[in-house]
Amino acid sequence: MAAMRTLVLDPASAGLEPLLERRRQSGLHRLDEVWAGVLHLSPAPSHAHASVGQQIAVLWDAPARAAGLEPTLGKFNLGESDRDFRVPDGGLHRPPAAPMWHPTAALVLEIVSPGDESWEKLPFYAGHGVDEVLIVDPQERSVDWLALRNDEYSPVERSALIELSAGELRERIDWPAIGDE
Repeated sequence: MAAMRTLVLDPASAGLEPLLERRRQSGLHRLDEVWAGVLHLSPAPSHAHASVGQQIAVLWDAPARAAGLEPTLGKFNLGESDRDFRVPDGGLHRPPAAPMWHPTAALVLEIVSPGDESWEKLPFYAGHGVDEVLIVDPQERSVDWLALRNDEYSPVERSALIELSAGELRERIDWPAIGDE
């Protein structure tokens, strides 16, 4: 099924509350985001997404720790409240990391899934002072490393935070075969 956008206007339509409760019970709600008060429901990642994420976790762990950063691969809330936040696929944090709401991060990781909103999150990340954004697309086998300059992101080949480049990461990932995801 092709990706589609759905907006449910208040008051909530019949069936929305049971859907949200099923997402809470299954744990899928941890993937959901709120963009300026609008709930974005996200599906669980594909196998390719998860495979690339695991590899990145291994590849950036030592360089991040050597730079004094705390690496996380897994969902965290970047924002300051439940009214406006994003859930990146991973991040590098300056200690001490916040327990629930991370107002910023040194770097966030977005792994692209078909039809997702990874690139649309850049203004939010810039507004929260995230120094670098790493966008990895398993389907395209691409790695885009972006650095915040003058409130906007521009491509860079090498991270200023850790000893790793987009090219090195692209070469070291064992890209999974992409099927009908």
